[in-house]
Amino acid sequence: MICVSIGRGRHRMMIAELEHLASLGVGLVELRLDYIRRPVNLGRLLEDRKCPVVATVRRPSDGGKWMRTEEERLTLLRTAIANGADYVDLEHDIAGKIPRYGKTKRIISYHNFAETPANLEQIHQGMAKLDPDIIKIATLANNPLDNIRMLRLCRDAKVPTAAFCMGEMGVISRILCGKFGSPWTYASLNEDRLLAPGQLTLQQLVEEFRYEQITPRTGIYGVIADPVAHSLSPRIHNAMIRKAGLDLIYLPFRVSAANLDEFMAACPGMDIRGLSVTIPHKEKILKHINVLDDSVAGIRAANTVVFRDGVAFGYNTDLEAALTVLAKKLELDLTAPEPFAERRVLILGAGGIARTLAWGLHRAGAFVTLTARDYRKSEALANHLKVKSIDWPIRQNYPHDILINCTSCGMFPNLDETPFEEGWFDKHTLVFETIYNPEQTLLIKHARAAGCDTLTGVDMFVHQAARQFELFTGQPADLELMRYEVKRATSAAKY
Repeated sequence: MICVSIGRGRHRMMIAELEHLASLGVGLVELRLDYIRRPVNLGRLLEDRKCPVVATVRRPSDGGKWMRTEEERLTLLRTAIANGADYVDLEHDIAGKIPRYGKTKRIISYHNFAETPANLEQIHQGMAKLDPDIIKIATLANNPLDNIRMLRLCRDAKVPTAAFCMGEMGVISRILCGKFGSPWTYASLNEDRLLAPGQLTLQQLVEEFRYEQITPRTGIYGVIADPVAHSLSPRIHNAMIRKAGLDLIYLPFRVSAANLDEFMAACPGMDIRGLSVTIPHKEKILKHINVLDDSVAGIRAANTVVFRDGVAFGYNTDLEAALTVLAKKLELDLTAPEPFAERRVLILGAGGIARTLAWGLHRAGAFVTLTARDYRKSEALANHLKVKSIDWPIRQNYPHDILINCTSCGMFPNLDETPFEEGWFDKHTLVFETIYNPEQTLLIKHARAAGCDTLTGVDMFVHQAARQFELFTGQPADLELMRYEVKRATSAAKY
């Protein structure tokens, strides 16, 4: 079940939202009475309500807006019980002051906006002695393992426990808590009404993450990155999962470099079956992979991990996607021994994606040249891959048939930047942009104005994600659906 929290300053606004949520079939609504600026009229709020409600009056120390006295707050909570609220939320330190009465159920809550304490189980045991019907624990996640500890608490609790982590790193626990036994999770009505760090909207939980369809049997996939909030992978993979009717969920895992080892060790116990891997983990993930495909072994970087029977298999779908879209545009046969023979490729950048494409294209017969603002970095990578490097200032005079941007220059929000100046394009050049947000970067706009053929980052992103979906599920992906979701997310879809 999803409990939607309402925090409005006026009674009529709160009543209107309550009626709206009831019409949507929401099973539980939390009325944040601390948001109401005037004296609270509980009779007006609770009479003729169309769905069950939780009455909550939160102090500032617990993330609330209550500004009157503590005695007035306790009186309001007692009044909510006397007026027959379905649930009343009582912080653990005041629960003993408010006895059970009538049919109102007691939620005993604990909030920590600084950390997820090491003694979670001890805190939970203490709360279980306060006559709860439901225990609620919400803490800040500073480590992805905080989520795992919280979900295990849900799973093992003898008293029904709604436990999850707050903040960007805690988002996954808000989505998965039901799988592990939580009676509900919390959501806001929309993005303008978020009441806690990391809270998701009702629409996100229902449409993108299908929260109410998640069961203990639901398999988990996801993307690991730091940061991860910007990733479009959950959106497109969950769209494909919905279309295929699979009992799976795909989630954003924010995992720092310092936490990678612990996270990977915890994957089997979390029923995590596969991962998309991006910055900063593509190289460090290798030590957690048992079987490498040929491209991963050569590039020494993986962007996909699939767990099968306790074995971790590593793949690099970035390379496969790039070669596929390039070959299609140039009408080349990828099954040929050297499909890119005699093609002169200039790659801008010396990071992970540049490394991947340079290795793959060189192996496919192309004459590859690398260039980056940091010449030492591009020269070192070129020497390692046995390709050529040139100084960054001469890149626009250097002859090439294919130009590939592997830098972040032009990525949102720096839309007015380009790594290759206008006026230097040869109309016979194929220009390939690996940035996908925005799709129409300044580089692409200038290339098209010069008459060049182009490939955008969306082309590559969609193909690599489609291949990942096939590796994860064994089923073919719908490229057009994935493309639509990317463009819709970046406000580029014209429908």
